[in-house]
Amino acid sequence: MKKMEQAIFGGGCFWCTEAIYTRVNGVKKVEPGYAGGDVKNPSYRLVCSGTTGHAEVIRITFDPDVISYKDLVDLFWYAHDPTTLNRQGNDIGTQYRSIILTLNKDQREIAENSLQEALTSGAFTKPIVTEITDLKVFYPAEDYHFNYFAENPNQPYCRAVIAPKVKHFLKKYQSD
Repeated sequence: MKKMEQAIFGGGCFWCTEAIYTRVNGVKKVEPGYAGGDVKNPSYRLVCSGTTGHAEVIRITFDPDVISYKDLVDLFWYAHDPTTLNRQGNDIGTQYRSIILTLNKDQREIAENSLQEALTSGAFTKPIVTEITDLKVFYPAEDYHFNYFAENPNQPYCRAVIAPKVKHFLKKYQSD
């Protein structure tokens, strides 16, 4: 069996980032969850309170023979707005911060280099506020968060927020 790798990113609401990364060739699985805080086994309700230190994140399982970790990080900059502190659109709070949680030294170096490339690319007119830190623990979200956009496409948040983000991302992703 092929060796899969993992990446963990937070770019606002995990429903949005999950919907985006499930469309990337080489991505085999995307799991919403919580990471970056100090509270053990947090719930969605607790994370939404902003008191846990956790961010809503996704854990991506990918085939490195199809897409590299670097490519996933490079896409991350366009999957959300990395220039807004603790916010993505109307989603406000530290749980919606822009964060890359690395699993090893190589991932950290790749993420930091990609950040430098993004900073000098001219693509962003405001400073990038993304946090890059080592993963301590990933806590999977409750079952109803998995495949949320795919299973609830007509839900108002999905139509008003997620669908336009996916469309914008695909336009950029498919043009590269």
